[in-house]
Amino acid sequence: MKKLVVLVLTAGTFFTASAQVQLGLKAGANFATLSGSAADGAQTKVDFHGGAFAQIALFNAFALQPELLYSGQGAKGNQNETDFTINQAYLNIPVLFKYQHGSGLFAETGPQLGFLLAANAKAGGTSTDIKSSYKSTDFSWAFGIGYKISMLHAGIDARYNLGISNIMSENIPGQTLTNSVFQVGVFFLLGGK
Repeated sequence: MKKLVVLVLTAGTFFTASAQVQLGLKAGANFATLSGSAADGAQTKVDFHGGAFAQIALFNAFALQPELLYSGQGAKGNQNETDFTINQAYLNIPVLFKYQHGSGLFAETGPQLGFLLAANAKAGGTSTDIKSSYKSTDFSWAFGIGYKISMLHAGIDARYNLGISNIMSENIPGQTLTNSVFQVGVFFLLGGK
């Protein structure tokens, strides 16, 4: 973790010195679920995400966009006639390659590394800490589109985060579980560019 922070800060310093960087804030809704052999009965759960990003101009209409986001994930459902909710809290770090058209439309894609902050399961009025059932990190790939409204220095975006890594703990062999999150949100560019 310490090496990752040093790498991000070093890269940020290099890009800030040599490229145009614009900072921003974003927030929105998550439509999250879980897939895999351990996801029996899982359905979509609504939660939220929010955080900050930097847009680093590369060349022509392309940019690199690292983000730091809190993301509420998990699933809800019914198993053996009992309603349940799985709540997961992640600190996600997507690094997206972005193409922005002159009209304001944009597309983005890239890897995302997630760090599990907390996890609990609620069923039958009881809440249980289940963080130890999951790996501490998650790897996914993000695909997004959006529209920047230049005169407002803001915009809207939609993104799908496809879970690639199995998030089940190695202490639970033979079980697979991946995150699947669709996000819709708004963003605001600081500095009015």
